[in-house]
Amino acid sequence: MENGVGVSAGEGTISQEQAVAPQLAAGDYLPPSLAAGAGYLLARAGGRAISDFNRALQAHGMRSRHYTVLVVAVEDGNRSQREMGVLLGIDPSAIVAIVDDLAREGLVRREPHRDDRRSRRIVATPAGRARLTEIHTVATAINEGLLRNLDDAERRVFLDLLVRVAHG
Repeated sequence: MENGVGVSAGEGTISQEQAVAPQLAAGDYLPPSLAAGAGYLLARAGGRAISDFNRALQAHGMRSRHYTVLVVAVEDGNRSQREMGVLLGIDPSAIVAIVDDLAREGLVRREPHRDDRRSRRIVATPAGRARLTEIHTVATAINEGLLRNLDDAERRVFLDLLVRVAHG
């Protein structure tokens, strides 16, 4: 019911701004300053994506960071740990631990870097390539779930904008 102050919502009255803000759960609304906050919304979406992805990857003995490092090792096997860390935004100490985990599982190995004798490049093993193929459908399903409310054209625009924001 509408009145001069706001819109009735069950036991209380909410403002017009709250009425158009995204609804989270029955009667629960984001404050307008958060609903319009790119940082908050990106963090919220990213947190949801990581949580869903990690849950799905558990059955494969991995987490999202392992997956991203393995993707780079498979698709570009000439990067050092340091270069991977910079590319993926992962702290140097964390990238060492992630590569150690993957190496222990036999999914990657360290080899001398062609361009820099002091560093080692991270290369996917055949087992690593097979594991990535195995979990590709998991990654695709998570992405589909995250973008299910967008049509194909919206997805292309959204991903283009997201790349620009993330790497711009």
